[in-house]
Amino acid sequence: MDDYLKKFIQFSQVEKRMAKNTLLSYERDLKSYLQYIKHVEAVETLNYVQRVHIVQFLSFLKEQGKSAKTLARHVASIRAFHQFLLREQVTNQDPSVLIETPKSERSMPKVLSLEEVEKLLDLSNGQGHFGLRDKAMLELLYATGIRVSELIQIDLEHVNVTMGFIHVTGKSNKERVIPIGKTAAEALKRYIEHGRANFTAKNEILESALFLNHHGKRLTRQGFWKILKKLAKEAGIQNELTPHTLRHSFATHLLENGADLKAVQEMLGHADISTTQIYTHVSKSRLKDVYSKFHPRA
Repeated sequence: MDDYLKKFIQFSQVEKRMAKNTLLSYERDLKSYLQYIKHVEAVETLNYVQRVHIVQFLSFLKEQGKSAKTLARHVASIRAFHQFLLREQVTNQDPSVLIETPKSERSMPKVLSLEEVEKLLDLSNGQGHFGLRDKAMLELLYATGIRVSELIQIDLEHVNVTMGFIHVTGKSNKERVIPIGKTAAEALKRYIEHGRANFTAKNEILESALFLNHHGKRLTRQGFWKILKKLAKEAGIQNELTPHTLRHSFATHLLENGADLKAVQEMLGHADISTTQIYTHVSKSRLKDVYSKFHPRA
């Protein structure tokens, strides 16, 4: 069974061009699934797996307190795996075909107010090479709405400050070009011209990454998260803050100011516009709060 799992992961990577994080999730989910059907359900071969075995596995996960979102992810992994087995003629039936995906309530993304964003961006005054880097990163995130995983993968060659755009590679290796505003462009220019060289001096190998850590190597997601937490604390931001918060804030603030939903979808790199539509609900919710707070007859 494990051999087929390896073949499935390889197929998903090469043929489907799935993102690394998606592959890791698939592998993790399917390892626990295969362990269960082998040792608990005593299924000897994949062709003997029945719908009831999958249902029992999902019940087992539910008893462990797994969320509906986690269960839905497991169902997606199992379904893709069995479709692969059927296509490769390893099995002659797909037991996952009638399995329903658990429905979960879609949580509203947390966003910062405009005042909180300004506090965060103003706090990093761009002094010293660390300050120049942090200022450039935060301005770029808020200006473009890119994911942190995309931010840390940007190389110098992907930035055109003069023309005012960046080139990023998102999920499933999909590429997109995103415009950057004047403020972010200026912050990037200052960092590239006056700050970045102080990081590369510590690294014998010339690093192509745009944003570097104190070792002169590509900044990691964890490294950015530490920087963001530190700045948020100094700015006195009480709201929950994650590396995705600036992305959520970017989209919500654009829609609040009348931006076209399709354009926001393209900038965010969403494959489905329904994913982008969640921000319209956030925008309406925020407007309702403002109305309730400030209208004399609310």
